[in-house]
Amino acid sequence: MYQLEGWFLWFIMFWVLVLIGLFAIGGFFMFRKFLKKLPKNDGKSDMDWEEYYVNETRHLWPDDQKALLEDLVSPVPELFRDVARHKIAGKIGELALKEKADIINQELVIRGYILATPKRDHKFLRKRLAEKQISTAPYETLF
Repeated sequence: MYQLEGWFLWFIMFWVLVLIGLFAIGGFFMFRKFLKKLPKNDGKSDMDWEEYYVNETRHLWPDDQKALLEDLVSPVPELFRDVARHKIAGKIGELALKEKADIINQELVIRGYILATPKRDHKFLRKRLAEKQISTAPYETLF
């Protein structure tokens, strides 16, 4: 019977550790998605509500606000950009429906972006709004 020794043993050990790490990372993200898909007390999951808000407010989006949202999600890696855009649009749609807005305006887009994104993304938002000469003063309580 052969025994593993030398460089081949270390090569196999390295790949075992890499595969375990990759499976752990993939499993973590799949589990997070699974949790978001679980129904809550009202019978709908977070993802179901997100989809509902996007579909209900699709006709309220003017082209300039779509462009603003696209500009705000531009730093997100392209692989995840669609998911981020959809999540933020869902939060904006939720705000628009709660406030019975006739059209989605710049103020709704910025508030929805702040509420839908983690705090680490707010630094970029402040920088981007400063470039566009939009004051962040009305939104300080949300930051």
